[in-house]
Amino acid sequence: MSTSRVTIRDVAAMAGVSVATVSKVLNDRYGVATSTIERVRAVISELGYESSLVARSLRNHRTNVIGVLVWDIEPYSAEVLKGVARAIKSTGYELVVYSAGGKGVERMGWEHRYLSRLSGTLIDGAVMVTPTVQTAPFAGPVVAVDPHAGAEDVPTVASDNFRGAQLAVEHLLELGHRRIGLLSRPPRDLESGPQREEGYRSALRAAGITPDPDLVRAGGYDDSALEEAARQLLAVPDRPTAIFAANDVSAITTMKVAQSMGLRVPGDLSVIGFDNVPESAMTQPGLTTIEQPLQLMGQRSIEMLVELLAGSEPAETHMRLPTRLVVRGSCATP
Repeated sequence: MSTSRVTIRDVAAMAGVSVATVSKVLNDRYGVATSTIERVRAVISELGYESSLVARSLRNHRTNVIGVLVWDIEPYSAEVLKGVARAIKSTGYELVVYSAGGKGVERMGWEHRYLSRLSGTLIDGAVMVTPTVQTAPFAGPVVAVDPHAGAEDVPTVASDNFRGAQLAVEHLLELGHRRIGLLSRPPRDLESGPQREEGYRSALRAAGITPDPDLVRAGGYDDSALEEAARQLLAVPDRPTAIFAANDVSAITTMKVAQSMGLRVPGDLSVIGFDNVPESAMTQPGLTTIEQPLQLMGQRSIEMLVELLAGSEPAETHMRLPTRLVVRGSCATP
């Protein structure tokens, strides 16, 4: 069986017509008999012919393909992608997801590299998930999910990170905790990082508690750095009785580190996360967390991008979606 790509010439030869006739059928042009159109389409279906995206772009100046760019496919981005996939179905656009898998290259500025590889002939517009730079060069429209902290000149979709962090800390305060640590979220140049940290500090101050810098640690990009940050936080002389981890992956890691240090969750340490990825419900005990509507964020980003591709101005170009507390078993009274 041949593994070579089926070409337009193969279709023409099998259908007994010219390449020009096949091209007319592919592009719905006039001048081809109905019987010929049906025969060519039958051959296209039989051979599994697909026109090249590059060729389509050069011919129509459009590919009808949207690119979703992520640094890595991990629990957060996977949930966003589920919403993207749901939203793309009724748009007429195809979808390509591009990622280097979080390996091999410097994280900062990955958007520039990814867009330069896809722009021009492969995609008409892009959704960037947790971009690390303010802007990236691209001729088409771009929407950012969980955007960079700088002044954005691109449309954005995010959740109410400040209020979500307040909800997390308020829950711990209501349980009676006063020594509440923060394992902050990298990278800090994302809009969400400073907002969640400020929400944490705001809730403490509202309760009459001065935030203690010894109870704040920044998580790293990889597992070992994240584990070390959690271990440092739990090793301070007057350790926290509760930790707000600014994402679920950090919270789950904190629970594992605590248990390896002989601490019971929630008996000795309460842990609360942020995101509500599916993995948060699978821990023992289940992780109490702040839900941000990740799938809806992905869905809204596609809807916004499709409007921009159609030449319309979205009614809302900086969308902020609500968060809510999801109580499970990882928090208790101190």
